[in-house]
Amino acid sequence: MRAIHGTFQLITNDKFVSSRHKVVANKVEPRVSVASFFTTGPIQTSKVYEPIAELLSKDNPAKYRGTTVKEYADYYNAKGLDNTSALLHFKI
Repeated sequence: MRAIHGTFQLITNDKFVSSRHKVVANKVEPRVSVASFFTTGPIQTSKVYEPIAELLSKDNPAKYRGTTVKEYADYYNAKGLDNTSALLHFKI
């Protein structure tokens, strides 16, 4: 399974930022978690994912270069777990 962590962060040009998963006890209300995953599964695609054009402007240029799911997943898997985001590799 190929998954992109931080997909929303890349396509929204940091409007929505991925956070590290952590659990914080809340004694007032029940804890709610929403997990989301993006994957092409076994389907190979050459579609390039990049910041949404409508979110970009002269004052807010693209922060990430376009990438395919395969390129992102290959880099993510090769870099290993080193406490850094794979998105840093795709920053402009």
